[in-house]
Order: sequence, then structure tokens, then C-alpha cells
Amino acid sequence: MAHESTYTPSTGIERWLDTRLPIPRLMHDQFGVFPMPRNVNYWWTFGAILSFMLAVQIVTGIVLAMHYQPTTDGAFDSVEKIMRDVNWGWLLRYAHAVGASMFFFAAFIHTFRGLYYGSYKAPREILWMLGVLILFLMIATAFMGYSLVWGQMSFWAVTVITNLFTSLDTLIPGLGTTLVQWIWGGFSVGEPTLNRLFALHYLFPFIIAGVVILHIWALHIPGSNNPTGVEVKTKSDTLPFHPYFTIKDGFAVVLFCLLFGVFLFYAPNYLGHTDNYIPANPLQTPPHIVPEWYFLPFYAILRAIPDKLLGVVGLIGAIVVLFFIPWLDTSRIRSVSYRPIFKWFFWLFVICCLALGYFGSQAPEGWKLLWGRICTFYYFAFFLIIMPVVGLIEKPKRLPGSITESVLGKKDTSASGGNA
Repeated sequence: MAHESTYTPSTGIERWLDTRLPIPRLMHDQFGVFPMPRNVNYWWTFGAILSFMLAVQIVTGIVLAMHYQPTTDGAFDSVEKIMRDVNWGWLLRYAHAVGASMFFFAAFIHTFRGLYYGSYKAPREILWMLGVLILFLMIATAFMGYSLVWGQMSFWAVTVITNLFTSLDTLIPGLGTTLVQWIWGGFSVGEPTLNRLFALHYLFPFIIAGVVILHIWALHIPGSNNPTGVEVKTKSDTLPFHPYFTIKDGFAVVLFCLLFGVFLFYAPNYLGHTDNYIPANPLQTPPHIVPEWYFLPFYAILRAIPDKLLGVVGLIGAIVVLFFIPWLDTSRIRSVSYRPIFKWFFWLFVICCLALGYFGSQAPEGWKLLWGRICTFYYFAFFLIIMPVVGLIEKPKRLPGSITESVLGKKDTSASGGNA
């Protein structure tokens, strides 16, 4: 939310810099005294956690790239060399691999928090769309990074996913095949493919960092949402970001690092696949191709639809539909806490996403395939049918008159009741 600057340069250097490149003023206004709703809880700390994990991924990725060899003959061996011969290479490699899982874990929680508390509603539509764009870039980056191991599972995952573009041949004959060969740089997955994936995987984290800056900028215009969804009305509804929320964010980051450390030091391969310790073999297909766990819900949607082209449409649509949530939700209430009917559908949606993750890890047959299709239907029905309809017919609970009232239980006489 816009607020007047209270920064006063205290030294000659600060005064000189303030008239030329006012970075101290920017940091003071946007991260020091920036007003935050006083009732935000620990679900709002995942933004700081994600920023920390992005920094971890960029730093470890840069160092790993110094030792990685993007060739079909040397990729797998260079990864093993990092593990054995590079000082602290095992820590860097595991920190990067486990860090990717932790990054997605935090991103999914951050996304579901936004869904639950209506952080996509006006005037935060651009903020939400930038967040979805970051999620899409994360998926693309992780897919390309997964391929760089050049193990048996990652090689065939690249082959299967890139081959999906051949479904475009049903629309325009030859289009899909031409596109796939252009991506591969040849007639099969090989060294040109690996070089392209490596180059893009190195580039994308910096693009993500750029979009994150836009995301934070878009957040600081309308201000942060809060658990009630009621907008800030008076100064008593807010607290300065520092020290109240820097302490909370810092504490949350430390706790998250403990979880990160458990996997990093005690179970670094738990979230991976053992087949990736087998060098890529183009002549032997694994009996069951499984992507990383954070791709499994989308993979389940892809396999639940029998037609290849429609499966690809479903896979892409599962992410694209998130961009339109601000206009699909017809309710005037932000927070699901005040929506008694929609709350049940929301938690069923969460269960549905978890179930899709499970079905994505299983062979697509029998009852698992059937339930995968049911969950796929509900995934899209939640956004395209339930969200628009329930918002029109639901009678929400009474909202507090102000944020202060929701915290202290006292009515703020300076602000009339709000409906978010």
C-alpha cells in the first residue's frame, strides 16, 4: 500500500546517495516501515522462505555449473565426480536437488494459502498472475534441471515429455514432429538436447528472480492481504514490517531450514529416484517412468485423459486455469474462513490434489486410473464450475468491521464495517 516516506538520511554519505540513487530510502520504506496488516499469521512467512530457497538454488547452481559437463558421454560422470572429487561437492549437489523439492513444497503451500485467503481478488490480480507465472517458470526450470543428471529416469522423462509435442500433428500434419526435432536438435534426444536444456536451466533462475522482484513490487502497491480479507482502514490495523515481521519471517526460515536439513543430511535421495543412478541408456526403457514428486499431480492429469492431444491440453490447462481465478471466483468475500459452503469444496480440492500426486506415481491401470480421472474432473470443475456458482448462491458469515476488531475483539469506531 502506498505510504509517505519517513526516511531521514543521518550521514553525509546517505544524504549524497539519497539524491542520486536512493537505495537506503527504498529499503527503509519497502522493508523497514512498510505497513503490514497486524493479523497476518505464519502462513504469510512462506514468501520469505521462498526467497531464501531461490537464493540457495541460484548459489548452489552456479557452483555446480562450474564442474558440470553438458555432454552425453560426460554428464553422468561429471555429476559423480562432483559427488566424490569436488570439495563439499556432495553437499552442493544434495543441497541443490533437495532444495528444489523444498522450493516446490514452499511454493505449493504459498499458492494454497493464496487460494484459501483470496489473495487473488481485486486489487491483487496482477500479483496473483505473476505468482502463477513464477510457478510455471519453476516447473520449466526443474524439468530442465532434472534432465541434466542424464540418468536412466531423467533421460526417458525428457524423451516422453518432449514427444508430447507430436500431438500437434493431429491439428497440422508435420507441425509436432518438426517442433520436437527442433527441440531435440536432431532426430532423437542427444547432446544438442542436453546442451540446450543446460543453457536454459542456467538462465531461468535469473528470470524467476526478475519476476519475483515484479511480484514484490505488485504486492507493495495494494499491500498484503490478511486472514480476514478485510482491507486496512486505519493506522491501527497495521504494524511496521520491521521488527515485527522480520522476526517472524526469520524464525520461520530457521524452522524451514531444520526440515531442509533433515532431508539434506539424513535422506538426500528419499525424494529422488534410484534409476537416476543408472547412466542413460537409449536402448532400454524403464518399466515405469515417474517424474519428480512435484510434477506428479500434473503427470496424473496427463495420463488420465486417453487422447494424447487432449492430455497435453489438460496438462497445460491445469496451470493456465490458475491465471483466470481472479475472474472465476464470483464471491465478494476473500477468505474461505467466512464461506461455509465453499470451505468444504476447497478442502476436497486439497485432498484431490494430494490424490493426484499419488495416482501420478502409480501405473495408470485399474481403479487408480479411474480415480485419477475422477480427481482430474474435480480439479477442473473446482475452478470452472464450483468457484463461479458457489460464489453466487452462498451466504457468507459476518466479517469483522476492521482488522483491529478481528485481533482485539473491539470495534474500531473510526472505520465502518467492510466486506473485503
